[in-house]
Amino acid sequence: MRKKLEGNGLWESSRMMLPEHKAAIIDNNEALKRRARTVLDEQEWEAVSRSVAESLQLRLPITLRMFHPLEELTIIGIVDRVDSMRGRFMIDGEWFEVKNIEGVTTSD
Repeated sequence: MRKKLEGNGLWESSRMMLPEHKAAIIDNNEALKRRARTVLDEQEWEAVSRSVAESLQLRLPITLRMFHPLEELTIIGIVDRVDSMRGRFMIDGEWFEVKNIEGVTTSD
């Protein structure tokens, strides 16, 4: 009996697991993997807006680090359009939200 109470013995010794328990364990594991959103200061936002404007006007490639809750997302391309009313921009025919930008580097 003592062996069941040590470590993970209680879970390993149980013969039945309800679907609700399994779903809760999966949800908990996914919650542990989630990333926190990076908050940019005003100076970083100026660098982002300058780089996006240069990419749009001069057709220079740009590398953007974007927020995604589960993985690190990097977008490389040339900005085609900027929709300031909706707060988004287009790279290679796909729209992205400006609020999801975490960082920028220009590819020279």
